Amino acid sequence: MQKVTIDVAPTVKVAPLKTDRRKQVGILGGNFNPVHLMHLIIADQVGQLLGLDEVRLMPEYLPPHVDAKKTIAPEHRLAMLELAVADNPRLKVEDIEVKRQGVSYTIETMKLLKEQNPDVDFYFIIGGDMVAYLPKWRQIDELIDLVQFVGVKRPNYSQESPYPIIWVDIPQMDLSSSEIRRKIAQGCSARYFLPDPVLNYILEKGLYLDEI
Repeated sequence: MQKVTIDVAPTVKVAPLKTDRRKQVGILGGNFNPVHLMHLIIADQVGQLLGLDEVRLMPEYLPPHVDAKKTIAPEHRLAMLELAVADNPRLKVEDIEVKRQGVSYTIETMKLLKEQNPDVDFYFIIGGDMVAYLPKWRQIDELIDLVQFVGVKRPNYSQESPYPIIWVDIPQMDLSSSEIRRKIAQGCSARYFLPDPVLNYILEKGLYLDEI
């Protein structure tokens, strides 16, 4: 019988294709006391307009303002945020400032986030009314090397700034957390101002009943 020899080629391991694309993440900070529809519209629209992979809503623990805001426990604000973004895969909750506690200085937060996420480019979203205050932010010259600022246009506010800012145009709504708190305290309905799961949480927990 003739002997047949079959040559089997050695298995060649193919290395995975390398990609230089870095993850693009937006950060929308605030008190979120409570989170409302305008917060969500801004986060979602900026994410879409800039093609970001995700946008994280980041509640502060203690705002670095001279006029400290009265607020509820961060556990409630985090819970409401989780409810608010649950049906949108683009939106996430970032709890780094709540976990760190203390005064929530953006420069310290972004240093930590960059250390934890070296492969991410961060886009820090602020309202057009806040742009004029950027020179007063702690270590702003260092901060602009860590993030790309994104300004949400506001009527009657200048778009001029000594810092690089990407401006986005988003439909405006005159809605504030303080107005929502007042309505709840007065026994008025806050329906349509915030997502139903958030409103239900507020009512179940009896939040903002003593707000004036």
